[in-house]
Amino acid sequence: MKRRNFIKTGFLLGGAAVLPGGRPSSPRLYGSCSRVVRCVDDTVRSRDGALDSGKLLNQVNRGLQSLFDRDTPEEAWQQVVGKGEVIGLKVNCLSGRGSTHPELVDAVSEMLLKAGIRPQDIIIWDRFTRDLEDGRFQPSDTPGKIRCLGNERYGFESELAMYGSVASLICKTITRVCDGVINLPVLRDHSIAGVTISLKNIFGAIHNPNKYHLDRGDPYIPDVWMLPPFRRKVRLHICDALEAQYEGGPSFMPQWRWPSNALLLSTDPVALDIIGWRVLEDKRRELGLKSLKEAGREPSYIRTAADSRHRLGTSDPANIELIEI
Repeated sequence: MKRRNFIKTGFLLGGAAVLPGGRPSSPRLYGSCSRVVRCVDDTVRSRDGALDSGKLLNQVNRGLQSLFDRDTPEEAWQQVVGKGEVIGLKVNCLSGRGSTHPELVDAVSEMLLKAGIRPQDIIIWDRFTRDLEDGRFQPSDTPGKIRCLGNERYGFESELAMYGSVASLICKTITRVCDGVINLPVLRDHSIAGVTISLKNIFGAIHNPNKYHLDRGDPYIPDVWMLPPFRRKVRLHICDALEAQYEGGPSFMPQWRWPSNALLLSTDPVALDIIGWRVLEDKRRELGLKSLKEAGREPSYIRTAADSRHRLGTSDPANIELIEI
């Protein structure tokens, strides 16, 4: 689909340095705004509920073309990665069957290969190998092939990285192995933090995330993101909202999930989380549930991530461009 045919609606986003080759190392500005793309395909599933790999690949590419305003998938992916790089795909497998879909990761991996990334330079990774197995991934470290591994494969740095309220050991997968990271979170409710989307997904890259859930993760989640490897290496966020969960998270609760058949894409994790938060609130309202604020777990950490101390992205809806396709 050509960029002129995309449907654009209300919302706008902010602030970006760009790496050589046009790849963003922090949220990229589009005019005076940050951009979030919500790409929906209600035909992406067959009658038995299985995902159609071809349609899902097309959905990913349409979303990325719209995000970077490019006419072809190849041009869009060139904005994210370059030949010779090692690219990490940070999935979220904490909730077993409610994890990042392997089919989505397959689609992203296919496009990385077409963009010139070697198979052995694609690393699918999360906290532990057992989490990956629970999420239907097949951990492997075979020479010459795509790797899939937990943090125990390379371990953690020996010295604490510190900022504000946090002091953590960061996994070597991101500090020493990967040149760039594509964040692949899920759209899900969280019983403490309110929601867990792009920002919170990086907790899987530190050794002590259990210590940072006080006060709904505020300011711990934004402070973790201030650690240099995350700000410097995470280039793109593709949120798996093919199935979203509006209550009972982060555990897998099928009674509170629905097939929204959507992907959310952005270079700005704050803006993406604002949009994702709104999607979950809309679903809660539709079903007569309390808002997250009324439930005592408003995800205030998202706004903190945009304050003058963090500047991780944009939380103001007036500065977020939402493109719905």
